[in-house]
Amino acid sequence: MKYMLLIYNNPATLDAMSDEERDGVFGQVDTVIKQLTESGEWVGGAALAGPGGARTVRVRGGVPATTDGPFAEAKEQLAGYLVVDCDSVERATEIALSWPDARFGAMEVRQVVEAVDTEV
Repeated sequence: MKYMLLIYNNPATLDAMSDEERDGVFGQVDTVIKQLTESGEWVGGAALAGPGGARTVRVRGGVPATTDGPFAEAKEQLAGYLVVDCDSVERATEIALSWPDARFGAMEVRQVVEAVDTEV
């Protein structure tokens, strides 16, 4: 089963780290990705740009509205994601716990729905 692990963090936390600490975090990310690649569980992932260039789009009553920035004002933001292919939600959770951001931000684990019936 595929799971998307959503990475939430507070950019101020990373900004407050020394270069050495930040390099250590990114080194840990590289280690986890290498382990997942070797086990065949790595599907992919990416970091996201900061919320400064984000847009939120809504349609209410047929009227479109676009606003700058994320939906909610919060210190933590969606910073990136990874997709893994593993046997269970427990294993996906274990992977999320090994991701460095779990220690200073949060990780959300969701199963990917592979087939969507688009016929009405």
